[in-house]
Amino acid sequence: MYVGALRMELYLPECRSLKEKRQVVKSIIDRTRSRFNVAVAEVDKHDLWQVCSLGITCVSNSEYSARETLSRVDRAVRSLGKAEVLDSPITIFTP
Repeated sequence: MYVGALRMELYLPECRSLKEKRQVVKSIIDRTRSRFNVAVAEVDKHDLWQVCSLGITCVSNSEYSARETLSRVDRAVRSLGKAEVLDSPITIFTP
């Protein structure tokens, strides 16, 4: 069993308030969950209205599959155009 973790640091230049940030982040989270069947949560920077940290995880039977799933998630979030990705390291954990 392999657990993959992706931490995405996002910059939201169009957001002018926490309410706008919540709408954009909720949209990204909902699309990612439904399209890729991964767990997604906002994990840091809750009070800053133009910056967001998302934690995304998946479980797989191979390291390659976990890494590929998270790479596709990364590409999909970048292609949405709702946020600029500042950093997106992938980490694979093995038991």
